[in-house]
Amino acid sequence: MSTNKKKIIVATGNEGKMNEIRQILGGEGIVFSSLKDEALQDVEIIEDGKTFAENALIKARKIAELTGQMVLADDSGLEVDYLDKAPGIYSARYLGEDTSYSVKNKYIMEQLAGVEDEKRTARFVCVMACAFPDGDAFTTEGVIEGRIAYEERGENGFGYDPIFYVPEFGCTTAELSPEEKNKVSHRGRALTAMYEELQKRMIL
Repeated sequence: MSTNKKKIIVATGNEGKMNEIRQILGGEGIVFSSLKDEALQDVEIIEDGKTFAENALIKARKIAELTGQMVLADDSGLEVDYLDKAPGIYSARYLGEDTSYSVKNKYIMEQLAGVEDEKRTARFVCVMACAFPDGDAFTTEGVIEGRIAYEERGENGFGYDPIFYVPEFGCTTAELSPEEKNKVSHRGRALTAMYEELQKRMIL
């Protein structure tokens, strides 16, 4: 490995997220390191923010403080309009920390049983935060609009992807190829905006 590669710590233990980040932001000169890679997977981070941005900043600042390095963190989730934008910031913890996404997805579809298409609107939201050891931090946001499907479809992606139907593509985000999804997803859009901001600030 070349010694001039820039290491960026990402405050997550989610391999699905790490793979997407590496695919979207990956370049010859960047190495992305997860909390597991840094042996920080057991650090307690209390996400008590009221918005995606607040929670993303909490994670990024905590790990930047611990490591003395620049850190990226995201907070993302699914907002279902019919459910008053639930699960929202609680998407990962919805119905309990250890509840599988298969159970969560079935529950959401059950809540929307009999609800017509135009009232099944939903969106994925992602806020990326970048924090530095000196306390400086900023965020970028990405959103993709869609609606809740009537059944789980697709093997790609993770989380709520199998029930998130995007009319313009005629499929769920779990049916998109990783390359297609990265171009249009909430995380892809937030990461692209983050990359542009890092370049503007001459960090990358």
